[in-house]
Amino acid sequence: MRGVSRRQSKTKMLPSLPPRHSRAVLKFEGLEMGWKGTLRSLEASARRSERNSQRRQRELQKRQAQYAKMEALEQAAYEVDVYNNQIDVLLSVHKACGEDIDWSSFINRVEPVQPRRTNLAEIEALTREQTFAPGVFARLFRLENRQRNKLKALVESAKLADNERFAQETQDWRTEHRDWQQEYSLATRIIAGEAQAKLDAIKRLDPFSDISHLGTSIRFSFGASGIIEATLNVHGSHVVPSETKSLLQSGKLSTKQMPISKYNELLQDYVCSCVMRVGRELLALLPDDIVIVTAVDALLNPVTGHVEDLPVLSVVFSGQTLSRLNVEAIDPSEAMKNFTHNMAFKKTVGFAPVQRVEPPSGHRI
Repeated sequence: MRGVSRRQSKTKMLPSLPPRHSRAVLKFEGLEMGWKGTLRSLEASARRSERNSQRRQRELQKRQAQYAKMEALEQAAYEVDVYNNQIDVLLSVHKACGEDIDWSSFINRVEPVQPRRTNLAEIEALTREQTFAPGVFARLFRLENRQRNKLKALVESAKLADNERFAQETQDWRTEHRDWQQEYSLATRIIAGEAQAKLDAIKRLDPFSDISHLGTSIRFSFGASGIIEATLNVHGSHVVPSETKSLLQSGKLSTKQMPISKYNELLQDYVCSCVMRVGRELLALLPDDIVIVTAVDALLNPVTGHVEDLPVLSVVFSGQTLSRLNVEAIDPSEAMKNFTHNMAFKKTVGFAPVQRVEPPSGHRI
């Protein structure tokens, strides 16, 4: 049931510079892209990309406004569609990921050149004025002065056009130069291993925005080893449904309490899917070879007797190992066997608290 296939290794191939979906690598060419802000392009790419399950979810949300007008059997079919889509979304979180970013390519980008003022339009208008030769018709009807005045006015209009073009080019250059400067600075700090720079990149690209609607919240920290550690609160009981919905042969809706073993398995797959997604995104966004991701959820603390947010899964993700997995086919829970991890789970009782994993001995970023 839970097999792991192999996939082609991922390649980082961003040349002079450079955001869910398959693991593609964006290739940005400085001259082709222009200086419109590569990070903004990555942000837009991340927002545009979405899985089929997410697109289906939006379609169902649009239909919700028409729910009251539906017949009873149509309402039943709609509710089952929504339920099945919800399950699909929960189990496919790990399948989406942003593009790999080659931060060293940011440093190699050429600084945008400040534009110089030109008077091309004025020169053209002056040439027309100076070479004007009135025709027979203009001389006959005494139109020469009127035509010369018109050409003179066109010269003044051309001067204004040159000024406006230069002002727009300067404004565009300032925006492009600011983007270049920010990206260059951020890339330099990231390659130097600065922790705050990595946090700044995560905040700017926001690769986890599309899972925040599930109730998942994430915070980041750095240990003495310099390895980034992500802690996500999965809010399992608020996200994973406790009931099943299906259609009877009559077309009517059947709602039943989900068996506890099925619920726990679904919760486990959801938690593992979220954790893997965070690991994949961090390794795609940062020039690190390993990251640590820990999922916490509300559990009874046997020491205090209170319900607290405790670690239920803690994983050391290796980029090299992740690149060998076929994320479209793996079972997220079984896939954890490929990594150093702590997880205590039983179908009958669900998760039990675990310790956070320690960074690999001697490994430093």
